[in-house]
Amino acid sequence: MMIGRREIKAAMLAILIAVGLCVQARMAAAETRETLVVAGGCFWCVEADFEKVPGVLEAESGFAGGTVANPTYKQVTRGGTGHLEAVRITFDVEKVTRERLLHLFLRSVDPTVAGGQFCDRGESYTTAIFVSGPAEKALAEGALAEAERALGQSIVTPVRHLDTFWPADSYHQDYYKSHGIVLTRFGPRQKASAYTLYRKACGRDARVKALWGGAAPFAGHS
Repeated sequence: MMIGRREIKAAMLAILIAVGLCVQARMAAAETRETLVVAGGCFWCVEADFEKVPGVLEAESGFAGGTVANPTYKQVTRGGTGHLEAVRITFDVEKVTRERLLHLFLRSVDPTVAGGQFCDRGESYTTAIFVSGPAEKALAEGALAEAERALGQSIVTPVRHLDTFWPADSYHQDYYKSHGIVLTRFGPRQKASAYTLYRKACGRDARVKALWGGAAPFAGHS
């Protein structure tokens, strides 16, 4: 059976329409996506917390705030790069707002202390909210002021300008749910198990719950 020019043109037109509709759908989806970069101590924990939030599409561990391009985990934790362990949260603005995520973040850390978080001390483990413009800065400052009123204590978490977010290597992504094997002081463990042991031993949830009480959104649920 031979296919005529008319049929070929009709088929090509149908394909072009389908492609156009797919591109439009992708563009529409991209327009509802935004990112928020925060530093809250161990990035495994922040990633694990925020990937549970409805409307969050992805949480990626990495580094921000420093002067060294494409830093390694060892460089950052050794100090001197200026980077903090950070997480880039990609979210759908039609399902969750930036204000809501900032509210949750400040109640998932101890924003009253400098020099680190929980058992992790040093510059790379300090808290921060990174922003990319005046509108984001205003929202962050508003969230900090609201959290300070709610807590009744001074908050030291700064708002910092975001230059570049550097993703950590694949070893650190989704650590909390990985089945890969690592050697711990308790012997070989799956990463997910090692993460759970670390989080409990570090006292993260206990401190956040003691500080925020019932307002702590993730304590005891990781």
